[in-house]
Amino acid sequence: MSTAQRIFLLFMLPLLAACQAPEPKGAAEKNAPFLSIPYISTPVQLDGKLEEWKEKAYCDGWWDLDRLRHADWYDPGRNRLTNHGEENTAADDLRSRYYIAWSDSFLYLGAEVHDNVNDVTESRHAPRRWYYKDAIAFFVEAPLDSVNESFGEGDHGFAFVIDSLRPDYAAWWRHGTADSSFIEEPLPPQAGSYAIHFDPWGQSPADYVLEAKIAMYQTFATSDPAWRAPREGDRYRLMIVHCDPDGGEYGGHLLIYGKGDADESWQELRLSGEIDGIERRER
Repeated sequence: MSTAQRIFLLFMLPLLAACQAPEPKGAAEKNAPFLSIPYISTPVQLDGKLEEWKEKAYCDGWWDLDRLRHADWYDPGRNRLTNHGEENTAADDLRSRYYIAWSDSFLYLGAEVHDNVNDVTESRHAPRRWYYKDAIAFFVEAPLDSVNESFGEGDHGFAFVIDSLRPDYAAWWRHGTADSSFIEEPLPPQAGSYAIHFDPWGQSPADYVLEAKIAMYQTFATSDPAWRAPREGDRYRLMIVHCDPDGGEYGGHLLIYGKGDADESWQELRLSGEIDGIERRER
């Protein structure tokens, strides 16, 4: 080996090592280019149990505040929990898995949630103030467009208050049209429905499973004339807002896949084909 070649190798080896070094622990969790949302061909029965479809849906694991703080969209001013001094970790306060799938008519939404307390009361109650109560809201832009809006044409928020009494505001619809933004109303029965199963694992009465379906023709089609019957490859956007006040007024929130009302920050979705459930083989 010539002297020139040896000098070249001595120069390049540190650079190659740096390129191959593992990403440091705690590095930001990067947004995927898009989330691939599977198709479901069989009807889903809403009973607060996800077993019949969850393995065929999109789910990217458990979310809690510890994971969220490493995500691109993390903002400590908005992503926070109420500290009672009784939980050892933030995950003991709130952690959840979210499930999403679609059919020819419906968008299916689910969540499995470990919570420390159920709080659905607040001092200045109004039906549209779901974000002051335990609730999960799925914000969807359908279809994805190039206009940056805050609940304008094609933007929807489907919020479900985790209240065993099921008041008429517990399923709430925030949306916009070409002429109006932030239209607030209870979700009409023909536009969607939901079920909640409390204490599903026999561990805590505050734990729950949420299962919901949104009728796309009765929601998306009424907001944006560009929406069409769903098919593989269609592009939407998503953000999840999980509210957990725990005795505080505005209380705690986890914002996942987005940074706020402006839809340009929401994560892109693409409708994909049906997938098989997870196979577990015999030993």
